Amino acid sequence: MSRYISFRDFDWLLLMYVLMICALGVTEIHSATEHTKFAGSHVKQLYWIAGGLGAMFAMSLISYQKLLDGVHWMYIVSIASLVSVMVFGQKYLGARRWVKLPGGNHFQPSEWVKLILILAVAKYFADMQSRELSWSDFMKAGAMVGVPMLMVLAQPDLGTALTYFPIAVMGLFLGGLSWRQAGAVLLLGALMMPVALHVLKPYQRERLTSFMSPEADAQGSGYQVNQSKIAVGSGGIWGSSNGSQTHLDFLPVPQTDFIFAAFAEEHGFVGALGVLLLYFMVLVRLTQNAQTAPDRAGTFLVMGVVAVLSFHILVNVGMVVGFMPVTGIPLPLMSYGGSSVLFMFLALGMVMNVRMRRFVN
Repeated sequence: MSRYISFRDFDWLLLMYVLMICALGVTEIHSATEHTKFAGSHVKQLYWIAGGLGAMFAMSLISYQKLLDGVHWMYIVSIASLVSVMVFGQKYLGARRWVKLPGGNHFQPSEWVKLILILAVAKYFADMQSRELSWSDFMKAGAMVGVPMLMVLAQPDLGTALTYFPIAVMGLFLGGLSWRQAGAVLLLGALMMPVALHVLKPYQRERLTSFMSPEADAQGSGYQVNQSKIAVGSGGIWGSSNGSQTHLDFLPVPQTDFIFAAFAEEHGFVGALGVLLLYFMVLVRLTQNAQTAPDRAGTFLVMGVVAVLSFHILVNVGMVVGFMPVTGIPLPLMSYGGSSVLFMFLALGMVMNVRMRRFVN
């Protein structure tokens, strides 16, 4: 390791906040699944967190400049992995998203594609000679993110596909997006909305529209949102020790998509506010690391992580309180799931990578 690179420059405060969120997540997974068929999931989550920590430290030692130099090949491999899902993927509940690995484990390529896109967007905009974003640059960046986004949407996996969008938005914004270009995109998006809704599967359309009036189909498309809102509301200020919505199986998948609702029910407004404060501190630390990055590429890379994390938090928390549609986007570091945990720790490893090289000439 270079004498300029030291773990003394590691953001240990950021890691502390992250581990605090992970600990709350493991505790809530245990509580929510203790008397269900998913009992023991919290132990598996601990294994994923331990593996994620190892991956994060390993990622921090590989120069992010080397990662950026090889991102072209990584992008090709990521597209190939999404093609492999279409051909060899395991179908579950009508979706083909996973590739079966030896030992009975499953791998979801769409999660790690987010890492590649963060690197690819950072590389593209860092190499731009002009500070002004041309329409050509705009279209190339859009295609770079749009191709894997459409492939994931075809699996179908609307939630993960949507998480690619903020990577492109952050890159375009920092890359010099003009008001005229932003206005043109918003207008085009509004015009394409009816077409997009037509392309989506019927259940996806229901998810995107039912959150506005979940009471209209309380036992159908609005069931998840209704039960989630009841769970959050029943928590009150300090929480409910009974956690009836969670423990009596009214709240669906409380260990994954609706873990924030389960946590809010058991720990109340104070507990939920504490979790949101921890996420806020994580985002603040990440933004500070972007500001101290040694070059333009490092800034874009860290802000790509900020964009994805912010989007996950906003959509998931908004979903459980009925302000956002149910899209299956997990709450980072808290929701149960190996692919999500590994992605987040690898992304944090890239952030640490940039931070540890901020004094390197």
